[in-house]
Amino acid sequence: MDEPHPQPDPVQPVAASERFDPHLYLHPQTLSRLSTMELRAKMIVEGVMAGQHRSPYTGVSVEFAQHRPYVAGDDTRHLDWKVYARTDKLQVKQYQQETTLDLILLVDSSGSMRFGSRMFSDASGSAQEMAPDGRPNWSKFDHATATAAAMAYITINQGDRVGLAVYADELRAIVDRSARKSSWKQIVDALALHPVDRHTDIVRVMDQTLAKVSNKCLIVIVSDFFDDAENIRSAFAKAKHRGHDLIALQVLDKAELSFEFDDPAAFEGLESEPTLRIDPRALRKEYLEAINTHIDLVSRHARSFGFDHQVVSTHKWLGPTLAKFVARRNAASSLRGG
Repeated sequence: MDEPHPQPDPVQPVAASERFDPHLYLHPQTLSRLSTMELRAKMIVEGVMAGQHRSPYTGVSVEFAQHRPYVAGDDTRHLDWKVYARTDKLQVKQYQQETTLDLILLVDSSGSMRFGSRMFSDASGSAQEMAPDGRPNWSKFDHATATAAAMAYITINQGDRVGLAVYADELRAIVDRSARKSSWKQIVDALALHPVDRHTDIVRVMDQTLAKVSNKCLIVIVSDFFDDAENIRSAFAKAKHRGHDLIALQVLDKAELSFEFDDPAAFEGLESEPTLRIDPRALRKEYLEAINTHIDLVSRHARSFGFDHQVVSTHKWLGPTLAKFVARRNAASSLRGG
């Protein structure tokens, strides 16, 4: 995505101690709303700890799954004597294990995520006029950070594990999966310590991510998805092939969605594209067709693999957006029996 010249300075790394403030990323009312949410995977997930999500592994646990014939060496405590009384056959009861959800957050820190047309004080809900690093605007990366922090908050609050990877053309920072309350601060700190630059390579990033994951997870990509649509489809296909669930949260600025620029200006690319001087009024119709077509392609690619896609506007409060999305996702999951 191009932006009018002059552009704001790139986000520079700052000390985590200077930048970390939960309310910088999430309004207190948003935190309150998130504490009542519950994120459930649509898929049957694998896990190693007692939790809320079904596992494909059968063992001795809470919920009955099926019978199987008794074989020598089986624990006789799990024989179903009622079945034996009816059929004169020894059957062992098997159960579905309830396990934790592993959530992996992939947050895009490529150059296009620097763009933002909303003033920082308006987006943060506070009286301050600047971000801690001196920027006056609330960027897509700021909103992606808030979104990732929110998803992590939901997941940890329900006792599940969450990990983070910040990426651009490759993985740039990783926070290992954990259900500890302290890991939420680690995630926000990791997001605060990286510049927002370079181009996007979602296929390479997905390959690197999947190479580090051995169990089935819920992957949440928070990005503007300004990449070739075929690359996005390929990344989704790789996740599906490995049996993962995925949510694509497409963070876009209001100016990108409406293109309400009136005066001729120099539009400077944020990922090494050339600067072009254009009359936005002459290109508005074609631009809106192009951006809406791209959004639709991202959505269709996600849905073709059974994944979820949601546009997240930087100009809307995050709490209501996530509350509506999670409620819709959980309702759809319940209807499918997930």
